[in-house]
Amino acid sequence: MDLKSLIRDIPDFPKPGILFRDITTLLRDADGLRYTIDSLTDKFLAAELKANYVVGMESRGFIIGAPLAYKLGAGFIPVRKPGKLPSSVHAVEYQLEYGMDRLEVHQDALQPGSPVLIVDDLLATGGTASATAKLVQQIGCQLIGFGFIIELRDLQGRKQLPDSVPVFSLVEY
Repeated sequence: MDLKSLIRDIPDFPKPGILFRDITTLLRDADGLRYTIDSLTDKFLAAELKANYVVGMESRGFIIGAPLAYKLGAGFIPVRKPGKLPSSVHAVEYQLEYGMDRLEVHQDALQPGSPVLIVDDLLATGGTASATAKLVQQIGCQLIGFGFIIELRDLQGRKQLPDSVPVFSLVEY
């Protein structure tokens, strides 16, 4: 399946000069959505990556992460922006282009030593994925892989991720 044909390009969003890759057109396509989840599942299974948890970052990582966790027989863990989780949290701060941001996960969400996969819709500069990896590793979990629908190769986000962990993407620009 040609996933690129299901991804809409929106020029000058969220600001001039940016070409936004919109996956909502992919998500609305039943066959495209099924193919996306099945393809990521197949990549993780072919690499023999058995996770106890799939971690997805707010918010499009939730859309991909939950059905992927279901297919892999794993639990799903949401990583959220500050103030969204009702219980005690582990947190990590990370650098954005114009300041700092923070990600949080419930303190009782992940069991130390557990194998974890991190998924999101897009790998761009790698900042959010790298911060999520640090959060997972601070808890004492074993990071075993990353999965993305889209990878923007020119932004070199892979360089921000641990070298020892496989990174899978379905579409590259």
